[in-house]
Amino acid sequence: MTKNNTAPGETPEPREGERSEPDRGGGGSPGARARPPGGARDPEVVPRARRRRFNAAYKLRIVGEADACAKPGEIGALLRREGLYSSHLMDWRRARDQGQLEALAPRRRGPKPDPDRPLIKRNAQLERENARLRKKLEVAETILEVQGNVSRLLGLTMPKSGSDS
Repeated sequence: MTKNNTAPGETPEPREGERSEPDRGGGGSPGARARPPGGARDPEVVPRARRRRFNAAYKLRIVGEADACAKPGEIGALLRREGLYSSHLMDWRRARDQGQLEALAPRRRGPKPDPDRPLIKRNAQLERENARLRKKLEVAETILEVQGNVSRLLGLTMPKSGSDS
């Protein structure tokens, strides 16, 4: 027997006024469910909280309904019915006044189309063609220069262009 009158391996009974410690075997987070007797895991899946998302049409409808409220307490009833906060209404009114709610319409995901893209492509095409023609011109000038040097060495005279007499 041990000092507190319990056999080895037994857990002592808590005395009056003492706190018992929680079961630490579950590895639990504060929101975790307790294990059922026998140590088996609980098969129920606890849902994870997700952030609510409101589309522009819903926001405009709620702001319109709130603006139509005339009696005291109607806006509060509207917010309770929809599960919203007054800060939602305040932010949505500000966005509506600044014209931002119309910009919240669904848009395609991915990179935004560049309006100058056709001009950029055309410019690149013209630059490639220009570089190709410059090389062709250099070759033609080199050929003409070589022909002039050969004709001078051989003493040949080139007929003047424009006079056929």
